[in-house]
Amino acid sequence: MTSHTLSVLVENKPGVLVRIAGLFARRNFNIDSLAVGPTEHEEISRITIVVNCEEHPLEQVTKQLNKLINVLKIVELEPGATVQRELIWSRSGPTPRSGRGCSRRSSCSAPGWWTWRWTSSRWRRPATGRSSTR
Repeated sequence: MTSHTLSVLVENKPGVLVRIAGLFARRNFNIDSLAVGPTEHEEISRITIVVNCEEHPLEQVTKQLNKLINVLKIVELEPGATVQRELIWSRSGPTPRSGRGCSRRSSCSAPGWWTWRWTSSRWRRPATGRSSTR
């Protein structure tokens, strides 16, 4: 099996992504990567799908995608002519050995992201002022 990247232009309407993902699920395809983003036109979105499959079944799925009303255009991107990047979200905090946090105070105190602290040999979330029912 080889990896194929599809770029699909669709109308920006609710439920389009569900229909497209459902089409792949019904055909027993595992989607390796799925990214959706806006285009220069508000009413059009671009869906980039990476799948591992053979050429013939992918051709059948592409034909079925073209039959969907909200799909405007499908292009299979060539592996040599595309740039692929990966993004990782990481979280930094104090280590159990050192007990020290981030070097800059501003990055450690961002609400919701840097709120867990290492205290008394365990991770603890600071009090937020809300009453707990537990």
